[in-house]
Amino acid sequence: MTVLQALARCYDRLAAEDDAPPFGFSRENVSYAVVLSPRGVAVDTISLLDTSGNKPRPRPLPVPQAVKRTSGVAANFLWDKTAYALGAKRNLDTKQPAPAERERAVFRALHEKLLAGSDDEGLRALRAFLNAWRPEEYSRLRHAEDMLDTNVVFRLDGDAGFLHDRAAAKDIWSAHLDRRSADAERGFCLVSGRRSPVARLHPALKGVFGAQSSGASIVSFNLDAFESFGKKRGANAPVSERAASAYTTALNALLARGSKRRIQIGDTTTVFWAEASGEGESSAAEELFSLTIAPPTDAQEATKVRDALDVIAAGRRPLADAAPGVREDTRFYVLGLAPNAARLSVRFWHEDTIGGFARRIGEHWKDLSLSPEPWRTPPSAHRLLYETAALGKPENIPPNLGGALMRAILTGGRYPRTLFSAIIARMRADKKIDRLRAAICKACLARDYRLGFEKEDVPVSLDRNEKHPAYRLGRLFAVYEAVQRLALEKPNTTIKDSYYGAASATPASVFPLLEQRAGHHLSRIRKDKGHRAVSYYEKMVDSIFDGMDTVWPRSLRLEDQGRFALGYHHQRESLYSARNQDDAPDAGADEGTEP
Repeated sequence: MTVLQALARCYDRLAAEDDAPPFGFSRENVSYAVVLSPRGVAVDTISLLDTSGNKPRPRPLPVPQAVKRTSGVAANFLWDKTAYALGAKRNLDTKQPAPAERERAVFRALHEKLLAGSDDEGLRALRAFLNAWRPEEYSRLRHAEDMLDTNVVFRLDGDAGFLHDRAAAKDIWSAHLDRRSADAERGFCLVSGRRSPVARLHPALKGVFGAQSSGASIVSFNLDAFESFGKKRGANAPVSERAASAYTTALNALLARGSKRRIQIGDTTTVFWAEASGEGESSAAEELFSLTIAPPTDAQEATKVRDALDVIAAGRRPLADAAPGVREDTRFYVLGLAPNAARLSVRFWHEDTIGGFARRIGEHWKDLSLSPEPWRTPPSAHRLLYETAALGKPENIPPNLGGALMRAILTGGRYPRTLFSAIIARMRADKKIDRLRAAICKACLARDYRLGFEKEDVPVSLDRNEKHPAYRLGRLFAVYEAVQRLALEKPNTTIKDSYYGAASATPASVFPLLEQRAGHHLSRIRKDKGHRAVSYYEKMVDSIFDGMDTVWPRSLRLEDQGRFALGYHHQRESLYSARNQDDAPDAGADEGTEP
């Protein structure tokens, strides 16, 4: 099923549950209502702002569908910005209200045309208001300063509803849509497969992080280079007006602020939804997916989710047992969008059952696993991306990496090469080899082994019998660092700070020097702390050398640099644990630091 077809079906479900407006309407952020007397006089303005949060926000209301303003001016029906509805906009230089004659004229002409002949009291009041209103009067309105350049609707004094909710207004708007459809070019809709009026422009999509605040498009043809066979605009990819309204309304609902079906992963805004016979089944499946992609911060809740996915991934229990209320065969959709000027790029699109997605997410967590457990709650996909960013800033995450990582998680394919190379580069640059970065290296190597791209698996915890040279070199580097720390009593600069990058990439250029320095450090330890401490580390070095080639490798490939990091982390973790358990004279790790 295509993206647009799945979204159109999602709209049918949302509309049935009253979570989406009907055809021809859209949810728009509205801040104020202008109250009109039956004679068309503005008697008051009412704030509609939502004040439940820290900052007042516009309230989303179902209104006649917004026009798409590509150039010039175009008015909305029964609502709009103050420039159109009241003829006043903010002067960019003085920041004060200024007349907006062009916008006001277009708004007035539209309503003169559509409301002509209506005998509805509220609509007659609006016509009288538009004929008598003068923009110079704007400053006398209540909330004039705060209301400027926001969206406003109209209300008849004494009524609880808005003018656009009145039955007469809906009938007029419906008739207008029918006339527009009759005049539109007809063609076979790519979504429904039926011959229908084709949408020339598709409604704007809002809520994608980094996209234009006015909205962006998935389907758009605004240059001659995008058109072919003499077709213009939407005729190049014919989608009916109803299908275009359906898929954009559904996607805007998924992208809306506060939506539980939306998460941010790098530069990719990800939405997801289930297709089930009952509302409860869909909600349960969507909640499970959200918890697995972005695990809860509460350790106990995260453990429950992780354990459920572990048994699902291993095939030991059905999904319904591990996650009550979720049917394994429920169809599930995941769509990743990223900004691209006035358009949206589809980073990924996946359709499967929730059971299939759950198994692959469980495999992802299994690939990341280390022993002992390196975190209280499993890291989200977004948290993994942060480790690739210089200075830990999200804007430094490599472009497209979020989408590539999600594809690997959802399909069970290889992790992106850019993830592995970026982690290796960050470890070499900032010398930070912590548990999460080691887990990412381990995950990339473990998945490549399972998929047949690597000949050797990687251990979950310290494996003293692991013979791989890169893993053993990482262990040896950790021991040399521990010896240095013990000999010099918390040195300002360790061998990790000075030599980690070279040691992990070109061992032959560094390890002879490190071996020589370790001999000097052991001599100092023997003098200050006695033979027992020296013997402990000498035996450890000998056990690491046992079975290793006596020739230092000239270079290590990228995968072997990951094994080096994993061996370093495992050995340092073991030294830290030994120190805490008094199994060694001194493991050489700093107090209070993560191994």
